[in-house]
Amino acid sequence: MQEPLVKIFSGRQSRYLAEKIAEAYKTQMGKSEVINFSDGEFQTSFEENIRGRDVFIVQSTFPPADNIMELLMMIDAAKRASARKIVAVIPYFGYARQDRKDKPRVSIGSKLITNLLTTTGIDRLITIDLHADQIQGFFDIPVDHLYASVIFYPYLKSLNLPNLMMASPDTGGTRRAASYAKGLNTGFAICYKQRTQPNVVENMQLIGDVEGKDVVLVDDIIDTAGTITKAGKLIMEKGANSVRAIATHAIFSGNAKQLLADSPFTEIIVTDTIPEKEGFDKVKVLTTATLFAEVIKRVENYESISSLFNLGSGVK
Repeated sequence: MQEPLVKIFSGRQSRYLAEKIAEAYKTQMGKSEVINFSDGEFQTSFEENIRGRDVFIVQSTFPPADNIMELLMMIDAAKRASARKIVAVIPYFGYARQDRKDKPRVSIGSKLITNLLTTTGIDRLITIDLHADQIQGFFDIPVDHLYASVIFYPYLKSLNLPNLMMASPDTGGTRRAASYAKGLNTGFAICYKQRTQPNVVENMQLIGDVEGKDVVLVDDIIDTAGTITKAGKLIMEKGANSVRAIATHAIFSGNAKQLLADSPFTEIIVTDTIPEKEGFDKVKVLTTATLFAEVIKRVENYESISSLFNLGSGVK
């Protein structure tokens, strides 16, 4: 019996998701190992033959930096083991917020990461909801940039909210909120914020009428939760009937969970691109596994991926 051409492997921090992707793809997870040394170094290895195989390595690159290093070492190991094709599946692409020079003498972290991935030897990248779309242009290889909207749309429709309205927690997310509003045939509002320093919002104002509406704030990332919780409070103060939040990547750093627990949000809807820490009642986690499995299948069969994101397509 011929072995399957596709092999799905995972770094340690994304194994929980890789197992669901492999299950949705109807294959077994590949066998790999990481050996830790006493000085903090580690070594990765594949514990099965991958010569001539199409290797998909699942690993999000959130902190610590060991996660990106582990991914790079697995790519290198696959290249040296004569894999036919190496595809990095990075559900959460870390350092994506460092996509430009916003002041003199700083690094462009996302460009550095793309250089490392390309130089190490990936043939393709699959990721979802990059913080900055232009990062695709940092690569000279194919990038499949997926959108979590295909997962969020069906869930939002299932809520049957009578006066649904989309909103963005900042002006940078206006395009995203407008896209959701168009897809769901609703209006949208924008929160305008001013920062005095990173992760600290000085003041915020609302553009749009939310009175009597069931508002859903949409963002790609919830990190410290300062901006989105402030936006949620402002929306309720302006007379909204209810407020929810959706975000693809639930980083939840610092005291984010406490802020969210104390917030007026009815629920916070996120995906599993980052492993769930200790949860709380307000968080609803939707899986990306079926979407990634479908994209892997389409990559292998040279089928259209963009058609997945046509209005109302959905992922079954």
